[in-house]
Amino acid sequence: MNKLNTSSSELDLDRPNIEDYLPSGSIQEPHGELRLRDLLDISPTLTEAAGAIVDDSFTRCFKSNPPEPWNWNIYLFPLWCLGVVVRYMILFPLRVMVLTLGWIVFLSCYFPVHFLLTGQEKLRKRLERGLVELICSFFVASWTGVVKYHGPRPSMRPKQVFVANHTSMIDFIVLEQMTAFAVIMQKHPGWVGLLQSTILESLGCIWFNRSEAKDREIVARKLREHVHGADNNPLLIFPEGTCVNNHYTVMFKKGAFELGCTVCPIAVKYNKIFVDAFWNSRKQSFTTHLLQLMTSWAVVCDVWYLEPQNLKPGETAIEFAERVRDIISVRAGLKKVPWDGYLKYSRPSPKHREQKQQSFAESVLRRLEEK
Repeated sequence: MNKLNTSSSELDLDRPNIEDYLPSGSIQEPHGELRLRDLLDISPTLTEAAGAIVDDSFTRCFKSNPPEPWNWNIYLFPLWCLGVVVRYMILFPLRVMVLTLGWIVFLSCYFPVHFLLTGQEKLRKRLERGLVELICSFFVASWTGVVKYHGPRPSMRPKQVFVANHTSMIDFIVLEQMTAFAVIMQKHPGWVGLLQSTILESLGCIWFNRSEAKDREIVARKLREHVHGADNNPLLIFPEGTCVNNHYTVMFKKGAFELGCTVCPIAVKYNKIFVDAFWNSRKQSFTTHLLQLMTSWAVVCDVWYLEPQNLKPGETAIEFAERVRDIISVRAGLKKVPWDGYLKYSRPSPKHREQKQQSFAESVLRRLEEK
């Protein structure tokens, strides 16, 4: 009960004040004790309008918070310029060389293994897993990644699935360099899609298209088949279904918790001291995101492999998902919010929200004048 009260209080603190979203000077203090929040309490119409336009905790889940500028005076600006020269002129070329070397080693080994060892399935899969872990290690090295893993390394066992919070596609790379997971992931275009359909396909990864409703049944069937296979790679799922900015966790989809198997939570927390690892796919491509990481000082991250969880007697899949989300949120220091991440793809346009906000402000002013 204490945990529920704590979560509720955190959400209350995270809700913004409606008055902050109205134009300055537009609200006059009424006589007596009547305030705008009182009007919202007694008017369902105003309450609904306010809830539709405020910048609530849902919007904040998908905002990248820019760092505070520190090169604001004549003393610090030269140091900032020196840092830019070091990052772009020295570190970035070296990191490109490291990543290029990694791809050369990987491709020169992967294709012979994949095509020449077709008759030795177990040996081929073991070598392919090791090579995928190797190229992921090169990727992490190209960001000067400082990743600290806590807890026992995941093992290959049937009837288990790993779930983690999701900040960026690099979550997969960070986790993959330690263990070659088979992941369920949105199908991407470009060079990422090419890697999905060739190299990652050999790990048993499962792809889906978010816009195709029929893909849900196909994915659910493949998930059940995969988790019951003794020789399959460990299955990794990001149940939020979208990238969140590593300050919050949105609702977990229940699919991963209906498989009748053990769920192993993984908490991933990035330190934003050098770079924000959040990938906003609406504002930048994954290539641009990688370049941002490669031109930063370092990517600092902690990964916790948490205690496996099983469905309790009388517990529903939704309750199970919320319990696991609570475990991950507490360990990574993230705030839980009661939103479905898929709403990110159906939000109203900024112009529409601005019109609603102006209309709401005018209606409140009229009502205050009538009082």
